[in-house]
Amino acid sequence: MLQGKQVISGYKELARSNRNSGLIRKQIAKFSNCLSARINDCSGGHLRSFKFLAIAGLAVLLSGCIIPDASDNSPSLTSSWVRPEDPQEDIGAKEHPLVLVKYGGEYSNTEAEKIIAVVVSKLVAVSDDPSRVYKISILNSPKVNAFALPGGYLYVTRGLLALANDSSELAAVIAHEMAHVSSNHAILRREKLSSAALGEQVATEVLGGSAAGQVAIAANQIRISKFSKDQELQADAVGIRMIGRAGFDPFAAARFLETMNAYRAWLAGDQAEEDSESFLSSHPATPTRIELAKRHARFFGAPGVGETERERYLEGIDGILYGDTADEGFVRGQTFSHASLGVSFSAPKGFRIDNQPKAVMITGPADVATRFDASVLPSGKSLSAYLKSGWITGLDNNSVREEKLNGLPSATGVAHGEGWRFRIRVIRDGNQLYRFVTAAPQTNTQIDLVSSNITSSFRKLGALEIASLKPLQVKVVKALPGQGRKYLASRMRGVDGKADLLEIINSLPKDAAIKPGDQVKLISD
Repeated sequence: MLQGKQVISGYKELARSNRNSGLIRKQIAKFSNCLSARINDCSGGHLRSFKFLAIAGLAVLLSGCIIPDASDNSPSLTSSWVRPEDPQEDIGAKEHPLVLVKYGGEYSNTEAEKIIAVVVSKLVAVSDDPSRVYKISILNSPKVNAFALPGGYLYVTRGLLALANDSSELAAVIAHEMAHVSSNHAILRREKLSSAALGEQVATEVLGGSAAGQVAIAANQIRISKFSKDQELQADAVGIRMIGRAGFDPFAAARFLETMNAYRAWLAGDQAEEDSESFLSSHPATPTRIELAKRHARFFGAPGVGETERERYLEGIDGILYGDTADEGFVRGQTFSHASLGVSFSAPKGFRIDNQPKAVMITGPADVATRFDASVLPSGKSLSAYLKSGWITGLDNNSVREEKLNGLPSATGVAHGEGWRFRIRVIRDGNQLYRFVTAAPQTNTQIDLVSSNITSSFRKLGALEIASLKPLQVKVVKALPGQGRKYLASRMRGVDGKADLLEIINSLPKDAAIKPGDQVKLISD
């Protein structure tokens, strides 16, 4: 959440996460057009600076390998074979720290690491290139994604681990990415990126300003290029052959792609494909592709052949984080809270809060929306002077007022332009500056009330409140007699559409009953 770098981008991003995406897309287009002419400041955004500083400092020390406790006999996440003087190693090693920054660093979970290590070990043993060294990282991101870099650097997000239902599905994803590496697809992909230009750009940005802000910019500008359709189909075929030869269920590839499609639809409707950090944005699961995956799987026999290792897998991901971390803040119902910063605010009934990477977006009826982000107040500048400094055009300077808001210094102002009206409020806490920008058509008479309701709810959290804020987790339970879908869905916390999400994350057929003793994934804090 909250970089504050691109004031407009948050409105565009909202369309990717709202289930009423068709309506919202039109609404966001209006906001983008009107705000693009109003807001000129791109300097802000330090709500996650502490996180980026930590990652930037650690990135040069991390090798990309997560290795379980030395006392454990499980395979490590780096395969045990050694390939001397691998020319692709340097390529992956240079881009690896940037990947860590973009995706929030590595996520440490011993049990999940063991499962991945076992899967990788089995896949390498049956691969066409058993001397290849693979370095697997679990990325600390709720996005459902997996990808590869040259030199055998493979990545899966904790979001993907939370969605998969057994080891065979995880094996299908990892084998697919291994196939990209062994087929040199990663090299072909990288040629499009122009590594020299990227390196120069990142160096310039990191050295050109504050480490936190500049590393954040660099992270946001990394792009994992998409493979071609032919490369994806080739990786599918090779990957399915690998998991079948390794003894896994070869139908897991098609099964997981179907789950991904359902999850994407649940998250974001018809806008999900625009999410550049989603596995499906570069691995589109078309019906034709799913059918081809099933056809490849039938080479090994009928459905039911091969191992899934579901029970062991679910035990391994029990307790894994789901959704945002404490560094990004939490949305619970109508309230957004950030434990690390110790602040909170609420949205009126009927409004929706979306925690986006660069901002928090609050949208409601009648084309009213509010964006919340952050900046740093320049030393010696008053709040009134900041509002009048030109970061938002069309400001009525006579409307600017300074006042206290829940014990904190604040200032408000009004701006106009192109049929829109804007209500702005900035709040200072030390040198940290919080910004609310509410937009509505000129004909809307509710903008002042909406802005007031949201901003007046902004407050500092107490120590007990901060301590009570917990991230969501995947919790695996065994169903007891009488505990059907409705009851188990009611145990979910912190998520919308509980019944639908329960069905999707457990890959439950519409008419399938949950039986006593079945392992079921729930989401709760």
